[in-house]
Amino acid sequence: MKIRGDNPKVFGIYNNNNITGKVVKKDIVASSKDEYKISGLAKDFQTVMKTLRNVPDIRKEKVNEISRKIEAGTYRVEAGDISDKIIKMLTKE
Repeated sequence: MKIRGDNPKVFGIYNNNNITGKVVKKDIVASSKDEYKISGLAKDFQTVMKTLRNVPDIRKEKVNEISRKIEAGTYRVEAGDISDKIIKMLTKE
């Protein structure tokens, strides 16, 4: 394509020095606070876990009772009860 004559629209585009404005930084930073929401299920779980932390792992009363019976010679366990527990444990009923 030939361009003849003085066409200011065409020459204006190519002769422009592309002067651009200076980029100005703003010192203002908009920040938002992080937020979180705990679901109802998570709150229930948290309550249960707090309660379980207060429950002792060993029931001292039960241990003391069995210890007294063993020392007195009165602690008896049925063989059938032991075998039932073993079978339940092995079959995971």
